[in-house]
Amino acid sequence: MTQRTIDTRDDVSLLVRTFYAKVRKDELLGPIFNRVITDWEHHFDRLTDFWQTNLFFQKKYKGDPMKKHIEVDQAEDHSINEMHFGVWLNLWFETVDELFIGEVAHIAKNRARNMGTFIHLQIFKARTDSH
Repeated sequence: MTQRTIDTRDDVSLLVRTFYAKVRKDELLGPIFNRVITDWEHHFDRLTDFWQTNLFFQKKYKGDPMKKHIEVDQAEDHSINEMHFGVWLNLWFETVDELFIGEVAHIAKNRARNMGTFIHLQIFKARTDSH
């Protein structure tokens, strides 16, 4: 596959769909995501909105991803840890690098790294706040 720059919603959708195909098959992440997400098409649309908002500053996404991640951690008996985020981030980087080049691809990797760190910290904060 020829790499190209991330310029459109279709590019973002390709990234999201390719990435989550890997996540769904991953032995660590797959069981969690496949248990939590019941409508993948809807999830793909929301995540495409999310990344379109984050990469192009187009106000597409409305939602509270932090709340959802904290709920998933609670449902998983507070077992989400740095390994989950590391695997998620490695799969994201791998997917971006397979499909895309350029500044927006670089931004996508940096934003994912920052979000992963922030969400990871907030999950642990929520655990201590609930005790």
